[in-house]
Amino acid sequence: MAVQFRDYYEILGVSKDASQDEIKKAFKKLARKYHPDVAKDDAGAEEKFKEVNEAYEVLGDPEKRQKYNTLGANWQQAAAGGFGPEGFGGFSGFPGAGNEGVQYEYHFGGSTGFSDFFESMFGRGAASDPFSAFGGAGRRSRQAGTQPVPGEDIEADLLVTIEEVMNGATRQIRLARPSSDPSEPPRESTIRVKIPRGVTEGQLIRCGGMGHPGYNGGKAGDLYLRVRIERHPNYRVRGSDLVSELPLAPWEAVLGTKVEIPTPHGAVALTIRPGTQPGTELRLRGRGLPTGSDGFGDLYVAVAVALPETVPADESVAWEALRDASSFDPRS
Repeated sequence: MAVQFRDYYEILGVSKDASQDEIKKAFKKLARKYHPDVAKDDAGAEEKFKEVNEAYEVLGDPEKRQKYNTLGANWQQAAAGGFGPEGFGGFSGFPGAGNEGVQYEYHFGGSTGFSDFFESMFGRGAASDPFSAFGGAGRRSRQAGTQPVPGEDIEADLLVTIEEVMNGATRQIRLARPSSDPSEPPRESTIRVKIPRGVTEGQLIRCGGMGHPGYNGGKAGDLYLRVRIERHPNYRVRGSDLVSELPLAPWEAVLGTKVEIPTPHGAVALTIRPGTQPGTELRLRGRGLPTGSDGFGDLYVAVAVALPETVPADESVAWEALRDASSFDPRS
């Protein structure tokens, strides 16, 4: 099955020369629109939300964006450089002695949260050495002759939602793994992956014996799923804490106000004191992600002052009156 190129700029609805700020704004707008909590009646919203998340995972990271821009739709032609051949999952190598010309693939199905294209281009299993994903075992098998050779481990990214971090979950993931005998078709199986409550960014979930098969009776390697916490329209993750940006109108920051803040634990009423400065972080204790059996991190609300991009003529008169009446000098 060929992996199709994905135009992440098209998914986010931005131009290829869009600034990082424009990309961030486009992501937030679409993520709020398609988030499962908002678009409950839209059957395709969850899949669209994953697409938007994946696009921002790449374009929101300058290093990944540069790599994506460099290869573009011709990414498959870079297979020799280590980005995976045309094929589902992108993990490939050479299966063993006497079969140097035979390639094999490691297929993911079910729900890892990322597309086949993402795994092929950015997955942990692909590297600049064409033997690095599974070929190390093949290389050693050629050297070791008939000695048992253990299979190589493999890593892949697993996109985990904030809700899954809060409560834990079980995912079903379909695998089509290469057989130790290259003349046999791939072995298909479905595994249940337990996502523990409080799982953290970068944590590895081990699936024993689900990596590349060994040779000459060697033990199979393991599959490691590296947790990636999805980008959320309301929060960004900082360890076990969350950070949420709160845009205020200028008069709200000056005069104070009361606002309702969404948290993973439910909405919280927050009082903004008069004169609150942009950049101030207000701490909501215990409103973050799980820590241990019964603890939680905190939620930090970062205050920002939002200004209108355009002002109608009648409102402009009011702003001018305020300017003339105010003694405030921000540069004094």
